[in-house]
Amino acid sequence: MQVTETKSKSILNKHKRIDSWFVSRYGFNIYRGCLHACAYCDGRAEKYRVEGTFGEHITVKTNAPELLDRALDPARKRVPLKRTHIMLGGGVGDSYHAIEEDYRLARRCLEVIGRRGFPVHVLTKSSLVERDFDVLESINRADGAIVSMSFSSTSDDISSVFEPGASRPSAKLATLARARERGLATGIFLLPVIPFVTDGPDVMKKALSDAKRAGVDFVVFGGMTLKEGRQKDHFMNVLRAYDRELELEYGIIYKGDPWGNATPEYYSSIGQTFSAISAAYRIPGRMPTRLYRDVLDENDRVVVMLDSLAGLLQLQGRDAPYGYAAYSVSKLTEPVSSMRSSLRSLKGVGKVTERIILEILDTGTSSYLESLLHAPAR
Repeated sequence: MQVTETKSKSILNKHKRIDSWFVSRYGFNIYRGCLHACAYCDGRAEKYRVEGTFGEHITVKTNAPELLDRALDPARKRVPLKRTHIMLGGGVGDSYHAIEEDYRLARRCLEVIGRRGFPVHVLTKSSLVERDFDVLESINRADGAIVSMSFSSTSDDISSVFEPGASRPSAKLATLARARERGLATGIFLLPVIPFVTDGPDVMKKALSDAKRAGVDFVVFGGMTLKEGRQKDHFMNVLRAYDRELELEYGIIYKGDPWGNATPEYYSSIGQTFSAISAAYRIPGRMPTRLYRDVLDENDRVVVMLDSLAGLLQLQGRDAPYGYAAYSVSKLTEPVSSMRSSLRSLKGVGKVTERIILEILDTGTSSYLESLLHAPAR
């Protein structure tokens, strides 16, 4: 392992629109690079410009807490930050890999978030997050906190091959269960599932069954991207060692898409499989509205709910016309409620979508979305 310490000039990443999966407009990375060394991580891809050997070389932003405190200080803002969850995790480095035990930067950043009065969403693959449950509980009491963990499956054996440096799934499930016991909202990001390894019905059923026992509030699902270059080269080397015969199968579904996407038919197939299984276990496939509807302003609330509708319908293999309407609302500079009588002037908003938006404005949620989040198996 090679560690490089650096003083960054900025820390907070600001999205142009709210991210509906994480219910966040803002996020940050304390570390660049990741010791979890997951075989499929697209942080290896050249476009992210992570220096050194991915999984071995880590850059530490030692002044991250001070930068975050400045970024969240309202006295420094001509335009206040919008109220959404601050995202700790994701990107090209987990905030809780091994060296965090010594640096303790994630903990200090959580303390900053709590002091500045923002809700937080933590995403990690490490049970080390349990160390900071006391801080997260404090944030949760005042503003709200969500602890999520990402999995490709809940098999410890498979994880040992494809996620060698991450906490094993059994440990992560135990962490999530303990988070629930302490009153924290919890979620699983079952992504990416690994083609022909963790994307089958039996593996998904085990994952959803384990998620149910852990008491999580939601499970978000997604397929794997495989970008040409370092990411694909490394992954295929790991895959060959695991099962050489699978290499031909990958050639069928990955056809050189510039973003590393597999074929739409493949994503549709695994999405429908997941949707049916998650319905059988009555686990929401997107974040429940109760976790964010009292946090977000009306425009962001409408965007997240329309995006969630689109995502859930796509998983079922159904038409999902709500994504473009969400994009249109995200571009508004005025409150969407000021357009109650002219919503259909927005691109993507027809009669049905208009009715859904008005219901969200009037009640804080959408009955259609709630029915999809909690739908029983058909």
